[in-house]
Amino acid sequence: MQDLQTLRAFVAVAREGSVSRAAQRLHLTQPAVSLKLKLFQEGLGLTLFHRRPQGLALTDDGHALLPAAEKALAAMAAFEQNARALHSTLRGRLKIGTIVDPEFIRLGAFLHRLVERAPQLETELHHGMSGTVLEWVHRGELDVGFFLAPPGEGPGITEIAHRELTHFDYHVIAPAGWGSRLAGAGWAQLAALPWITTPENSAHHRLLHGALDPLGVTPNGVSQVDQEACMLDLVRAGVGLSLARDALAMAERQERGLVIAEGVRLPCALGFAWRRDRGEEPVIAEALEVLTGVWGAPPP
Repeated sequence: MQDLQTLRAFVAVAREGSVSRAAQRLHLTQPAVSLKLKLFQEGLGLTLFHRRPQGLALTDDGHALLPAAEKALAAMAAFEQNARALHSTLRGRLKIGTIVDPEFIRLGAFLHRLVERAPQLETELHHGMSGTVLEWVHRGELDVGFFLAPPGEGPGITEIAHRELTHFDYHVIAPAGWGSRLAGAGWAQLAALPWITTPENSAHHRLLHGALDPLGVTPNGVSQVDQEACMLDLVRAGVGLSLARDALAMAERQERGLVIAEGVRLPCALGFAWRRDRGEEPVIAEALEVLTGVWGAPPP
């Protein structure tokens, strides 16, 4: 096996057609390049060049070996590049709090970009309600997390920084056939109907009570759940009213005949949170860069 410098000398002379020009390119002396070529040919037992007035030209054997030599050098260059990259590759574990469904928060796109940019970084997902995710982030049990809140209100915790990703509306949905019960009803009348409620840590609870508390009324809760999928199932089953994101509400009305209360909606924002004092940590900074690639730059 010849060393890499000898292999580089062979390729350089083949490309340049001249030992002197190859020596300049390799930052070696001409005698050093000539010696490497001599030893290379002797070691292989082959004649790789023949002389001509313009310089050196490859023999048939030289032409046959040149592609393999170039491929070997390219493979070694790639190996060295990968080895160097490992010195700067981000390592560690990123604990992410997730909410609602993965498609809505673009979790797949987020994780795909994160793995592309930082293949040595491990991710750990924890699903919960918005309030629970924010508590976990606050206590340092999670590094970052998605959450829902009224637009502009943020997490409501001083130590937590956040970025709003998108705005949407929640609608009140009811079982099929309840159209007459919802006709012309405002929040006070809707509150008196059977409701599928959520725990206090849920964004749904915060949004609904933000609309009802100023009126001095509370929802007539008949069942409490902590997942949107369960809420929808119970509405479909005829148990009572619930909140649903605009896209879900429209799909349920079209596909299953669920009823949407007209004229009432609750604005909401999807946000991404992290502890303010950890924003410069490499793992969290990388997550925020990836987030920008998925959702776009944050508003000024």
